[in-house]
Amino acid sequence: MATLTDREALELADGGVDALSELMAAAAARRDRATGRCITFSPKVFLPLTNLCRNRCDYCSFRRSPGQAGEWTMLPPEVDRWLERGRAAGCVEALFCLGDAPERAFGSYRALLSEIGHGSTADYLWWAGRRALARGLIAHTNAGLLSMVEMRRLKQVNASLGLMLENVSPRLCGPGMPHRRAPDKRPERRLRMIREAGELAIPFTTGLLIGIGETRRERVDTLLAIRDLHLAHGHIQEVIVQAFRAHPATPMAAVAGPDATEVVHAVALARLILPDEVSVQVPPNLTPASLSLLLLAGINDLGGVSPVTPDYINPRHPWPHLAELAATCERLGFELRPRLPIYQAFVDRPGFLDDGLREPVRHAAERLARARPLWAAPPPAAGGPDGHEAGAAS
Repeated sequence: MATLTDREALELADGGVDALSELMAAAAARRDRATGRCITFSPKVFLPLTNLCRNRCDYCSFRRSPGQAGEWTMLPPEVDRWLERGRAAGCVEALFCLGDAPERAFGSYRALLSEIGHGSTADYLWWAGRRALARGLIAHTNAGLLSMVEMRRLKQVNASLGLMLENVSPRLCGPGMPHRRAPDKRPERRLRMIREAGELAIPFTTGLLIGIGETRRERVDTLLAIRDLHLAHGHIQEVIVQAFRAHPATPMAAVAGPDATEVVHAVALARLILPDEVSVQVPPNLTPASLSLLLLAGINDLGGVSPVTPDYINPRHPWPHLAELAATCERLGFELRPRLPIYQAFVDRPGFLDDGLREPVRHAAERLARARPLWAAPPPAAGGPDGHEAGAAS
């Protein structure tokens, strides 16, 4: 099966169980032709610079307001300590992740930034990216909505940037829907940032969130929008198909997450809709029982997996041990391999990697090639940076 047209994709959105096996087979064959039997992941250290966020998504247990239990902002010494730990554990990626636009909402956070010598979150991220590079780690930042000016500057210290599109349906921002209190989740704002990243030639990660009340056709619309942005600018490295998982003490605590069939269906459609050079990724800690099915449905990447820090966004879902992931891949005829947070195609493509990052990226690739194939340490336990509580909504 060739790349799906818009009409074909929308027709397949409503396919039943009988059509799913055919979709999976077509997607897997497409993946095998494009990337072979290699499944990649990025060894990362996860640094949540702050969990302050002006959005209030109904499913999120990460965000906090100032003074709320579990609120944190990482100070520079903490950033340095975690970067050192990541380097010592064999990581090559420093993932900086935080809430949307906290300085626009919270004066106390603006004051803290000023105390540590930064005028904005983007300034702090630039400093943190420099600190990562000094330790041989390559930064990837997902900081919510960023302006073109901010992205242009962060490109100097980040090999790639990211923003989850989640879904293009404005319906999900309406009354009673999960994004109704999240101004930065308006689809037009997120689509604009992804487009502007393309105009700046920034290697980019985006994705969709499955199971928050969207329809299958809205998922397809989201994939088609991502495809069109990539066809216009050629900058999308990977698309994450992420399953919603409920967290206690959130408005969606009682909502059942998507079953394996729904996630597999979305993965297969993603592989058939997106161009071959765009990786399809599923976080393995959110679908541990379905990994074999997802491999058979066309994924070729597992995203960032950390031997040293938990998944602060989904702290109830620890990373699987890399040995377990490798064994699952091997049983199905795949090889698990580490990668950098920037794909080689973008290293080689003029304009997509800042000249000042070429040597650090080359050195990180050499270190990765020399590294042990798997880490012996067990997955990290959930917990906030330097003892803060991670993600436990109060």
